[in-house]
Amino acid sequence: MKTVQQILNLKPINIFSVTENTSVLEGLQLMMEKNISALLIVEDGRLKGIFTERDYARKIILYGKSSAETSITEVMTPDPITVLPADSIEHCMSIMTDRHIRHLPVMKDDELLGMVSIGDVVKFIIADQKQTISQLESYINS
Repeated sequence: MKTVQQILNLKPINIFSVTENTSVLEGLQLMMEKNISALLIVEDGRLKGIFTERDYARKIILYGKSSAETSITEVMTPDPITVLPADSIEHCMSIMTDRHIRHLPVMKDDELLGMVSIGDVVKFIIADQKQTISQLESYINS
């Protein structure tokens, strides 16, 4: 069984987060600077929420709110669904598909370890399948 920890091991340890008093505009600027599509909202070391491009599109643009004047806590998704490092990749895929979400924070004992995206999961599965195919080809050819 392939696990979330295996994906985390392949990624740089970068957790991009902001605090609850951050404006949406500041959050978007950080997302653009880091070329990411989701930010975690962390306060006093605790995960409070997640803010994604989808939150921006659906909760700012459609309602005509100002990015500069709106706090990220007004539009974030509070208490996001999280996964454990030992959870399977299939479990992540199931959550992402069933809940229509693209990012899952990874937690263990109330500690934020990172985040996996749908892109991370797909990339991992493709690499794993390529390795399996290569091993099978070697077996067949030997």
